[in-house]
Amino acid sequence: MKTKMENNIPWQDRPGNSKEVMWRYNENPIIDRYAIPSSNSIFNSAVVPFKDGYAGVFRCDNKAVQMNIFAGFSKNGIDWEIEHNPIDFNPGNTEMIDSDYKYDPRVTFIEDRYWITWCNGYHGPTIGIGYTFDFKEFYQCENAFLPFNRNGVLFPKKINGKYAMLSRPSDNGHTPFGDIYISYSPDMKYWGEHRCVMKVSPFEKSAWQCTKIGAGPVPILTKEGWLLFYHGVINTCNGFRYSVGAAILDENEPDKVKYRSQPYLLAPAELYETTGDVPNVLFPCAALHSEEEDKLALYYGAADTVTSVAFGHLSEIIDFVKNNSL
Repeated sequence: MKTKMENNIPWQDRPGNSKEVMWRYNENPIIDRYAIPSSNSIFNSAVVPFKDGYAGVFRCDNKAVQMNIFAGFSKNGIDWEIEHNPIDFNPGNTEMIDSDYKYDPRVTFIEDRYWITWCNGYHGPTIGIGYTFDFKEFYQCENAFLPFNRNGVLFPKKINGKYAMLSRPSDNGHTPFGDIYISYSPDMKYWGEHRCVMKVSPFEKSAWQCTKIGAGPVPILTKEGWLLFYHGVINTCNGFRYSVGAAILDENEPDKVKYRSQPYLLAPAELYETTGDVPNVLFPCAALHSEEEDKLALYYGAADTVTSVAFGHLSEIIDFVKNNSL
């Protein structure tokens, strides 16, 4: 089974023996934990189309397990060259760019630049925001929120004239709770109008997402509304287990959930997902899609160690969410 490009989207056909809605690339992981000299692990990373290929922002924990984000480039979305030094930010809309750590980035193009969000260490985890025009010079802005918060994910366009961001208020540790909220900003500096979007599921209805949930890749606008992939967590006797589901949010009022998958789309099963620094974790941070070709490539961190990719048809994923909704 050969990987090919469809409208510049990485793609591999569904295996003949599979009936799954989403399926894994048969050469996963696509980025090894030691892909750059300093790294202990490379995972939970974001990619976007850029020029004649792709650019990305990658979480690379070094061998002291210091967490930082690095730029990278690819011609085909599968084979990546990652810079050996972390991104060095210039002041953007603020002079305050202090950061104890950076991890779990997302990237989206809005209007005239590529916006980056990440979990930023400033007296605890909060949402950092920055931007770049060329993935060479980067600018850091004011943090979006007070600590503690994680999984800051921007919508790829303004909603009712305002920037919109999903996030998950949390605590200072390995949060044993978490729901998805949305906030709005007129200028990418001041954020408010916080609204609850989705809460965890009752255990008896959908246990894989009963402990905490968090937004994954940048939402994709479809004819049904915003397609949001998210991670869901159950606290098992062996610790947290992270799986991937999807929801469809109203296009104009994205705090309203139209559909939400009761079964997961992907859960830890392969060795590179069940074995690593943090076993049993699938953590989606990016998705490339071609509406014309009805194809989607989902990038996810596996076991907090490596980066992998899975594929699916947009129409089948949407139908799955609608037909298996909580």
